[in-house]
Amino acid sequence: MKEKFLYASACLPLLAPAHLLAADRDDPSRPNVIIICADDLGYGDLECYRAKNIHTPAVNSLAQHGIQFTNAYAVASTSTPSRYSLLTGEYAWRKPGTDVAAGNAGMIIDPGRYTLADVFKNSGYVTSVIGKWHLGLGSETGEQDWNAPLPSHPGDLGFDYSYIMAATADRVPCVFIENGKVANYDPAHPIEVSYKKPFAGEPVGADHPELMYNLQPTHGHNQAIVNGIGRIGYMKGGGKALWKDENIADSITAHAIDFIRQHSQEPFFMYFATNDVHVPRFPHERFRGKNVMGLRGDAIAQFDWSVGQLLACLEELRLRENTLIILTSDNGPVCDDGYDDQAAERLNGHSPTGGLRGNKYSAFEGGTRIPFIVSWPAEIRKAGTSDALVSQIDIMKSLGQLVGAVLPKGSAPDSGDYLNTLLGKDTKGREWVMEQSYNHTLSVRTKDWKYIEPSDGPVGVPWVPEIESGNNTAPQLYKLVDDAHEQQNVAVEYPEVVFKMQDILRRVRKGVQ
Repeated sequence: MKEKFLYASACLPLLAPAHLLAADRDDPSRPNVIIICADDLGYGDLECYRAKNIHTPAVNSLAQHGIQFTNAYAVASTSTPSRYSLLTGEYAWRKPGTDVAAGNAGMIIDPGRYTLADVFKNSGYVTSVIGKWHLGLGSETGEQDWNAPLPSHPGDLGFDYSYIMAATADRVPCVFIENGKVANYDPAHPIEVSYKKPFAGEPVGADHPELMYNLQPTHGHNQAIVNGIGRIGYMKGGGKALWKDENIADSITAHAIDFIRQHSQEPFFMYFATNDVHVPRFPHERFRGKNVMGLRGDAIAQFDWSVGQLLACLEELRLRENTLIILTSDNGPVCDDGYDDQAAERLNGHSPTGGLRGNKYSAFEGGTRIPFIVSWPAEIRKAGTSDALVSQIDIMKSLGQLVGAVLPKGSAPDSGDYLNTLLGKDTKGREWVMEQSYNHTLSVRTKDWKYIEPSDGPVGVPWVPEIESGNNTAPQLYKLVDDAHEQQNVAVEYPEVVFKMQDILRRVRKGVQ
């Protein structure tokens, strides 16, 4: 399929013929479901979460017609383990090899594992994943033949349709993969990928900084050069299949809208994973230079635009009323994550974490507390906010309950049914949530307390030392009702609380909950 783009002058879909309108698709027991998973979008990065310098009208609309959660958590403070847990209902630290994946990682989710997509597919839904994947492709790391159909891809995990980036935009290969094959493949420029050594004759950023004309790196990101931007890893070839970073949002949004149109007469599930806020931040020119915070602010505006396009399509096809949308992020925010886009220097009073301590990678709250909005107009009649503790680990069983799915024994072992909480019918939520930092340090958060287990790791994240890791050789306990910013470690004063939190960790590690 040729790559498609939407532009400002033609971003709204045309009206569908009358016979395609979905008036007969209003059965509230069979809603469409869309999970919008942003990348590195912080708890404080949206206007409805009181962000400064940011206007996000499309996301505001979701919040105004749904439940906005203030104590919602990703399972991990980095992408791959967070996404693994969301799609499997299993804590990523239970499975080796779930740390941040290279672009040529083999498939991390075992094809034999029951996934969120399987839940919907086996409940009569057509399923799709569009956008960032970062969970590996092919059967073995580093052995993919990118010039042929991949032997393992999202189609083996319950997704009927996939149009994805193999990893992140800062990692090679810089091509889209559609249903297991490179989209818009150019046979004149066969693709080679390596994370070990460069290819002869291919310039790398470390030797040719002048070729990185769109963005310069601050650390790393100086290997392969694609679209004037240095990447992690080495790549050769690609030709017409290579993406342009400024068109990524347009391309995945266009494919998402195509999927909605093609399946407007049957229930569908879509996992729509955007890239915008993750580095390299290089949004389309119609967004660049519009926000006082520079490229990171522009990228958030572009993300909001994508959300708005999906909503406009649903409204036009009369599907919005009976479509359940969950909008969230894979982990907390980071400013300097390898490129000189002045994200930290141009905050102008904005706090991406909403004032929370820590950032992406961290064991502190800023690493894993994320925006989380659930909107379903047919069912959620009274919008509002909820301070219930919720975790992305529970999406699988909660949505399984929604569609009446029967899950095989052993699937989604850490997931629970909190559907009523997600729909605003109660505010019970979880008694506690688990959080994982970049080095597998685990934390437990209850409504009143936060416990971080001891760790020998460094005070700062190794590759971004200015970010507090949360590592400490002593137990840490914070009384969040009085100390929301985790400033005062009170573990010595409350040994009984420390013991209780350690007992939760012990039981969860043993699989006893």
